[in-house]
Amino acid sequence: MGTFPYRQYDGVGLAELIQTKQVKKEEVLEAAITEIEKWNPSLHAVIHTMYDQAKRTIAKDETGTFAGVPILLKDITQEIKGEPLTSGSKAFASYKAKQDSEYVRRVRNTGAVFVGQTNVPEFALMGITEPAFHGPTRNPWNMEYTPGGSSGGSGAAVASGMVPIAGANDGGGSIRIPAAYCGLFGMKPTRGRTPAGPTHGRHWQGASVDHVLTRSVRDSAAILDEISGYEKGNAFSVSPHPLRYMQYSQTPNESPLTIAFSTTSPLGTEVDGDCKEAVLNLMKKLEKEGHRVIEKTAPVDGKALAKSYLTMYFGEVAATLYSAEEQLGKKVTRHDVEPATWLLHLMGKATSAQEFVLSLREWDKAAFQMETFFEQYDFYVTPTTAFPPAKIGELEQSKGEKMLISLVNQFGVAHLLKKVGFVDKIAETSLLRTPFTQLANLTGQPAMSVPVYMTKEGLPCGVQFMAARGKEDRLYQLAGMLEKTELWIDITKNPTFSKI
Repeated sequence: MGTFPYRQYDGVGLAELIQTKQVKKEEVLEAAITEIEKWNPSLHAVIHTMYDQAKRTIAKDETGTFAGVPILLKDITQEIKGEPLTSGSKAFASYKAKQDSEYVRRVRNTGAVFVGQTNVPEFALMGITEPAFHGPTRNPWNMEYTPGGSSGGSGAAVASGMVPIAGANDGGGSIRIPAAYCGLFGMKPTRGRTPAGPTHGRHWQGASVDHVLTRSVRDSAAILDEISGYEKGNAFSVSPHPLRYMQYSQTPNESPLTIAFSTTSPLGTEVDGDCKEAVLNLMKKLEKEGHRVIEKTAPVDGKALAKSYLTMYFGEVAATLYSAEEQLGKKVTRHDVEPATWLLHLMGKATSAQEFVLSLREWDKAAFQMETFFEQYDFYVTPTTAFPPAKIGELEQSKGEKMLISLVNQFGVAHLLKKVGFVDKIAETSLLRTPFTQLANLTGQPAMSVPVYMTKEGLPCGVQFMAARGKEDRLYQLAGMLEKTELWIDITKNPTFSKI
């Protein structure tokens, strides 16, 4: 394990040890490599290591908030020049990034040391991490279960103690879902808060933003302090906050809050009892502490939003595969990607510009509705997910679904599926387990998952808090308070983490 208890420290803690010369950067890096090599064969969270590059980095006299702290990056959008970026797809098996992404540049400027990249579902399209190309990532709390997705590799790596911080992004819950399943803290920032460039001005029409998964609230806040801010070419902007988020995460709120909550799925589908109880248990605690708690559903059309979200998916996948041909210098066929991905691609090609624009208008309508909602309430609280983690392989398509997808892909008749209401069916089935997280992506509002509940089976269960645009400070402040309570899950208690 190294010469000091590496896994007992978060990123800020490790940085302080290095800055005060209690440990050397080389010791910290060696400890991280040891943990990755020890646990990754079982968890399969890291799909590419960068040990030699990391050793060259720490040989330099780097400074910054996280100088010498080992960090993993997600294998999509977080480009490191000259390093692989497969996006979880065999189509990109030999692709190497042409330049650093702006996100990577800013994280590097904190002094952090990149030690590798984490597993993702193909093109980050799923709430589980089981790509055909790299294989499934497993949950450190129980290796029979998924750590979620699409930042599942990052979630498993942090929850197992490989690193204290890992890069993540969230286009429909991909930070918050792994946070919920792995007992971590996950913040999806306001749209435009973090960089998207230099080759993009937006990801997924602004639904997707980059940040991190962490074990502590202060690590997440400190990273956002360093990477947020104006970026030329970004399609969206948000007013900078005058104070540091790190400060808010350490400063208790002294005023009573008004909190709306709901445990009802916006799709009208089932919600597991544990996921409901996680919310109700926390609401009772907050009410007891003097906050005003009101059960109220968000004033949006959940089914219409789900359908609009899928319409974006269709268009983005079609555009991704079209652009891939230019990036790779060869034609991409249905044999290069997973069958479900090719189906989404065909659905995108069968989607009209009119349908795509109308779907974005649904987002804008919901954004106005939610901003009005937040004139009355400080937070909107829901379960992060409708169900605890699924078992590995549990959500694989049935034989009938695989046959239908195969036929549609072979004969290219996706347009016929649209005529028989197949989009509505896809929206309901694909979001059945995770119907709560997309709202914040489509409205551009910040949202976080806090680890405050364990299921009867010993798996973490997250609670989601949403706030008005630009109000990450209020979320961090509340999270910092909750982190000090007995409800907050201690990840050092998970079976993988506790084994030395």
